[in-house]
Amino acid sequence: MFVFPLAPLPENNVTLTMRWVACLYFTITVTTGFGQGEDELRKSIYFGGGSFYIDEYQADDLIHWLDSIPDLLSKYEIHLISHTDPIGGRQYNEWLSKMRSQAVQELLLQRNIPEHKISIKDWGLENPVYRNDSRRGMSMNRRVDVILYPIVF
Repeated sequence: MFVFPLAPLPENNVTLTMRWVACLYFTITVTTGFGQGEDELRKSIYFGGGSFYIDEYQADDLIHWLDSIPDLLSKYEIHLISHTDPIGGRQYNEWLSKMRSQAVQELLLQRNIPEHKISIKDWGLENPVYRNDSRRGMSMNRRVDVILYPIVF
């Protein structure tokens, strides 16, 4: 019998994934709405292959998330980090990454978030978070991460 004590999980946006590995042990991955920093907030917008179109559901979800954060503009820096899968080569993915971050930026500008409050980093196919050896991994790398870092006073 195996007993695995677990620490209490955060209450916000928790996804718990269990995966059996070689039937000997399993790994647990916990993803929260928070990133590495305690007060860092993160939301990802996902795209279809070769696309920089933001579907209506994700646009509404992002706007609802941003509207739920009190004092957003006075307490947080807004960073957009864009990624792609490797299909299409380096030059194409650099362009696509830039188009994706601009699409998200345009959505933020339409919500009256000033341009000077938005920082952008386009990674293209560099620094993938997920492995690109499966359809799922590639689909998870086709995204823009909207990261809110607390402003330090």
